[in-house]
Amino acid sequence: MNFTLLVAIIVLAFIFDFINGFHDAANSIATVVSTKVLTPLQAVIWAAFFNFAAYAIFELKIADTIAKVVDTGAINLQVILAGIIAAIIWNLITWYLGIPSSSSHTLVGGFAGAAIAYAGWGVVHSNIILKIASFIFLAPILGMLMSYLLSILLLWSFKSFNPFRLKRWFKVGQLFSSALFSLGHGGNDAQKVMGIIAATLLVYFKAVNPADVPAWAHITYNAAGKIHAIPLWIVYGCYTAISAGTLLGGWRIIRTMGGKITKLTPFEGVAAEGAGALMLFGTEAFGIPVSTTHTITGAIMGVGLTKRVSAVRWGVTVNLLYAWILTIPVSMGIAALIYWFFKLINFG
Repeated sequence: MNFTLLVAIIVLAFIFDFINGFHDAANSIATVVSTKVLTPLQAVIWAAFFNFAAYAIFELKIADTIAKVVDTGAINLQVILAGIIAAIIWNLITWYLGIPSSSSHTLVGGFAGAAIAYAGWGVVHSNIILKIASFIFLAPILGMLMSYLLSILLLWSFKSFNPFRLKRWFKVGQLFSSALFSLGHGGNDAQKVMGIIAATLLVYFKAVNPADVPAWAHITYNAAGKIHAIPLWIVYGCYTAISAGTLLGGWRIIRTMGGKITKLTPFEGVAAEGAGALMLFGTEAFGIPVSTTHTITGAIMGVGLTKRVSAVRWGVTVNLLYAWILTIPVSMGIAALIYWFFKLINFG
């Protein structure tokens, strides 16, 4: 049964990553679609390619952080299974409603909620949870500030150029900025699932001498005790799943991100995506899992502010904020209920 559970968790983790692709990939292509630089089909192919290309660029710092959200020595496989199922449920609900919520926080909330239901609050590394939760607010604020400053810098730098020619240049520039944001999305979000699968393997083999762990499940650490390498099938599987999900698209969320917050031009698309990419690359360097959703939403708001405060539809952003704040506690609650159901029926 334990090996069957292990396989089920890994399969569901890849399914979650696939859902994450069509749920969150809209963040990296919404602006390039709304400005009509690319068609929706061209945009999802473009984003899918760069989601996968992230494999060659980023270290496993995000995966290490996610794997250490809870004490893997004090939980079982049923906990991880309940957490992933809860994350999938909340992701599908928010996708259906067209709410660009955070897959990152959904996964963390589900993982932590099931662990607390199993072993109490002591099993959760609260410092990691608090750091991740703080970026519910910091990511959009920093994204907004960075995109506002980048917009001002670009406006000042190109103030004497021909507006018609600039528009064509920024259409080309948006291809690069959306590619960078897609790289950041792949490096950030695919690694979160890698971290969950790594935690699953650590739980499954926790009673086994490290020297006896098979090569397909072997995880290595650097001198600082952080994950240095994981089996390549996990890496390829996660990047493939998120890229495949991106190809499926996420048109409900594209409509919210690409038009409901503020109307965008190619110039503003470059500023928003460029700022969002800088934010993702920076947080990945420090191993901080942030929401690509929150980051690009803040960045879109920032470019809206360069026109006027009223250009941002604040009512839409307030509604999004409610969903973001609810994501972790709701995911925790769903995961706890699922784990208690497993316990009731003596599952596993």
